[in-house]
Amino acid sequence: MGNLPIAAVVCAFIGAVLFAVSAVAQQRAAADVPEGDALLAKLIRNPRWVAGLIGDAGGFGFQVAALALGSVLVVQPILVTALVFALPLAAHYSGRRVTGAMWAQAAALSIALACFLVVGEPTEGVTGAPWHHWLLPLGLMIGVIVAGIAVATTVKVPTLQALLLGSAAGLLFGISAALTENVTQQFGRSIMTAFTGWELYVLVATGMLGLYVQQRGYQVGPLSASLPAFTVAEPLGAAFLGMTVLEERLRSGPIGTAFVALSVIVMCVAAVRLSRAQATPLPQPQPVAD
Repeated sequence: MGNLPIAAVVCAFIGAVLFAVSAVAQQRAAADVPEGDALLAKLIRNPRWVAGLIGDAGGFGFQVAALALGSVLVVQPILVTALVFALPLAAHYSGRRVTGAMWAQAAALSIALACFLVVGEPTEGVTGAPWHHWLLPLGLMIGVIVAGIAVATTVKVPTLQALLLGSAAGLLFGISAALTENVTQQFGRSIMTAFTGWELYVLVATGMLGLYVQQRGYQVGPLSASLPAFTVAEPLGAAFLGMTVLEERLRSGPIGTAFVALSVIVMCVAAVRLSRAQATPLPQPQPVAD
């Protein structure tokens, strides 16, 4: 039994590294696709992007293994360090330097996200909420997503575009995450139940659209703009639907709830600051004197 926590830690770290390397590989591949070209059609023929997708699958596998071997309290804080692993890799390939301020912001975001996931772990809610309970919360989220994508297509600041698209992709994946348990239980009852319900189709649609929007975020701007926004938006989106539709409630008392609220503020501020840090243009090489 004593070896289980060590195995969980090892699996979680491997998963975090795989997620980080995959994000960098996908961003580099997406950034090479010119604006106006068919993005996904180009990416699926790019070995680097396919390798990143396989790495994502491997990271998810190690995440599942880590959660099976250890507690959420141990695993989740390690998994969110993927952001810290991804930053120096992305900076290396983009020719930028990771400053002390950026390290601090990445660390603050990772710690705040870990607190949000662990302290704010909700109670189990309902799984069969009727469709009309989803209408208003899901409509609000879709409205925010559409607005974010619309603004991203009009602004001409790459870092802001990447931040908005990363946020929209995270919210789309948050919708998928909120629907996953319900769809899983429907398949457990019967295949016909799953295929005749609306949840499966919304889950697949938001997952596929989220993947596309995420790659668009990778295409238009630096990883340090889109990845933190995506990392923050996904759990926030899932938590919003969990609390408004699935009747999930925080396990923590007033103090824990205050920590969760503070964590959300820190995550949002750190994500925006990381994005702004990349808005500074790279220094141009000085001409060599004759």
